[in-house]
Amino acid sequence: MAMSYLAPVLLLSVIWLGGSPVAGSDVLELSDSDFDYTAAEHETMLVEFFAPWCGHCQKLAPEYESAATKLKGVVPLAKVDCTANSETCGRFGVNGYPTLKIFRNGEDAASYDGPRSADGIVSYMKKQAGPSSVPLHSEEDLSSFINNFDASVVGFFSGGDSEQLAEFQKAASSMRDSFRFSHTTDLALGIAHGVESESVLLFRPPRLSSKFEESVVTFGEAISTSTLRRFIRDNIFGMCPHLTNENRDKMKGRDLLTAYYDVDYVRNPKGSNYWRNRVMKVGTQFQTQGLSYAVADRTEFQEDLEEEFGLGLSDGTDLPLVTIRTREGHKYTMREEFTRDGKALERFLEDYFAGRLKRYLKSEPIPESNSGPVKVVVAETFEDIVNDPEKDVLVEFYAPWCGHCKSLEPKYIELGEQLAGDPNIVIAKMDATANDVPTGYDVQGFPTIYFAPGGKKDTPKRYEGAREVKDFLNFLKKEATNSPILNGGREDL
Repeated sequence: MAMSYLAPVLLLSVIWLGGSPVAGSDVLELSDSDFDYTAAEHETMLVEFFAPWCGHCQKLAPEYESAATKLKGVVPLAKVDCTANSETCGRFGVNGYPTLKIFRNGEDAASYDGPRSADGIVSYMKKQAGPSSVPLHSEEDLSSFINNFDASVVGFFSGGDSEQLAEFQKAASSMRDSFRFSHTTDLALGIAHGVESESVLLFRPPRLSSKFEESVVTFGEAISTSTLRRFIRDNIFGMCPHLTNENRDKMKGRDLLTAYYDVDYVRNPKGSNYWRNRVMKVGTQFQTQGLSYAVADRTEFQEDLEEEFGLGLSDGTDLPLVTIRTREGHKYTMREEFTRDGKALERFLEDYFAGRLKRYLKSEPIPESNSGPVKVVVAETFEDIVNDPEKDVLVEFYAPWCGHCKSLEPKYIELGEQLAGDPNIVIAKMDATANDVPTGYDVQGFPTIYFAPGGKKDTPKRYEGAREVKDFLNFLKKEATNSPILNGGREDL
């Protein structure tokens, strides 16, 4: 009798322990044995598939833990150690770490492609919880929804059977990762905002309200996922949004002026808008010239300011630091001190649009001597050396700490020595961590090697071959404008 009584108790204990967080953690630890059981219990769950040895996973860990605590009771966060649970990781196609996926009722619903910071994860996953579009039933519901740190998209419809409501909900489902949606079937809730018939309104965040632009924008087309996506993309940021690490990727692909200062919309919203209003006042004079504007907290972007623009926190004291980065990657900094009347910013923009500003280049000093077999290139000499129209140039982008680059170095030097007598070919290298990499060269890892042929500098070719001297020589024999001269004489390579 004792044995038969204990058996179910032990079984219940196993079930109770499955999917539980370890002591001191709010992250659920799942395994092959309990993944499906636990995942099916939750309407929405974020799962990190990781390996203990993975550096990126280790970097993510404290952010993930913090997010799990902040999301407790809203959306559970879980993790699976793929070195010990290969069956589950294989089943969901995990082939790199960390891989984050969103599960709904136990089903793999979508890859997580949001921010990797705690606050970013929290913001992203709150949008994933509950319905893709929140139903509103009263003016209080509407007021509460639009009074948010982020922008809100609200649909007003005549009834639950509205065809436009169905299209709106379909669009909301596809874009819930990025934006906040709600809807009502009571058109009267929108009267205060000018709603007379079925329509969609975009409410910009109240903290960014300004006399220089409308706080509410009306969507004027038939609703579809593509038309609504385009409308949101074109209007959500307004004239001068608050740039953060969470939304910076959404603002790429545009010419952007950013004013960096002490931006804190939680503790000091009035002070945060003081300088923003001055940026907007000047910006309205240049609205038709294709430049976008933003404000950002300079402490949050300290590394960018130092590494990309050569500006430290001490520059500008309490006054904003102003930069421009174009979609081509060209960079400019405002050297004149920001004035409260906006005149300095106005002069900076006049010079920018007139083409009078000198681009900022992150560059090492030009070498005093550059007579070695491998020419040292810095950002300031890239145009003269690599873009010399008379020369074929093989250029290596490297990092001083890169082990593969160090292994390549003696072979690359030998290549340079063998071609030292060729007046038409240059073997070159550039430290990509200390110099701006020009547009047209995609450098994501090290070493990255490109061939820039004479007369065709706009279309450099990435070198994808093996990295022995003979492999480089064979490549140059095929690609060089003139047959390479090896060791002082033309040879059959």
